[in-house]
Amino acid sequence: MHVGISGMNATDNPGPGVPVARSLRESGAASRIIGLTYDAHDPGNYMDFMIDHVHRMPYPTKGWNALSEALAHVKKIHEIEAVIPCLDVELPLYIKHQNQLSELGIKTFLPTEDQFSLRSKEKLIKLCADIDIKYPETALVNSIDELQEFADQDPDWPIFVKGRYYKASAAYNLQDAVHKFIEISADWGLPILLQKPVSGIEINLVGLGDGEGGLCGSVAIKKLMTTSIGKIWTGVTIDHPALNDLAERFVSHTKWRGPFELECIQNSEDIFLIEINPRFPAWVYFATGVGINLPERLLRLMQGIDVGRTSEYPVGKYFVRYTYEIVTDINKFFKLASSV
Repeated sequence: MHVGISGMNATDNPGPGVPVARSLRESGAASRIIGLTYDAHDPGNYMDFMIDHVHRMPYPTKGWNALSEALAHVKKIHEIEAVIPCLDVELPLYIKHQNQLSELGIKTFLPTEDQFSLRSKEKLIKLCADIDIKYPETALVNSIDELQEFADQDPDWPIFVKGRYYKASAAYNLQDAVHKFIEISADWGLPILLQKPVSGIEINLVGLGDGEGGLCGSVAIKKLMTTSIGKIWTGVTIDHPALNDLAERFVSHTKWRGPFELECIQNSEDIFLIEINPRFPAWVYFATGVGINLPERLLRLMQGIDVGRTSEYPVGKYFVRYTYEIVTDINKFFKLASSV
């Protein structure tokens, strides 16, 4: 199968594209992998041992017409049969136009628009109540006046200032919170969420929903070391029945279609759901490495082929991210940089 994969940004803030490609390459599920990049600097563009060809795509801000034309061009040249979009910013376009992609002969397996909206942070509060999981104490504000009113209640600092779908920053005083409010609302609109931090250890789960309420495999981990922006650097697989049960309740309640990641905090008393990512996380190869190849299963779902649903993997396996250097020809960079 010829597959297009985005998220080639394997930097200190890595995208999922390279580990998804690695999972498919090692399994043999994809006979050709086409990197769909937005930036000529993305390291994944130069991993010739893993990515067969690379095409630079128009930024999602240019809209559906530009994206569909680019995908039609890639399909004509490389006969791609499926696309796995791996970045948050592009998902709304892909999700909204799944039928048009199908008409182009390009398979996807993505959540519906309604499912996608459930993970917006203001709706996540209700979803947590529906599936019986705790959510950190959170207030929704639509103006700086409401933010001031919240601060007048003498909250404990810091607090997290979060956008509806993306971006979160810690604020350590009112002035800092106002600055973050303006910055995030300019990018992602209103409301803004003010969330009290929860102390504990960070546990995450990657899973795959079949769109009918079933779970097609999952792996749970504990983060051990992270970068300055919270990205996992080392981690360990864990056996966590409560987290596994949460994943099953989530896909059963929402009929989730496609990959997802649950980000949680556990303390001595409770588990709190912090965020749901509607895609594979950048550590998805960790799951592949312990025997649960979710990108391969995703391709099987796209093709209507029976999917293994086992989630049995060894506990105590250790994940380490590392840097790696590639030496290549500058002409490849120039070609990509001038292609859009």
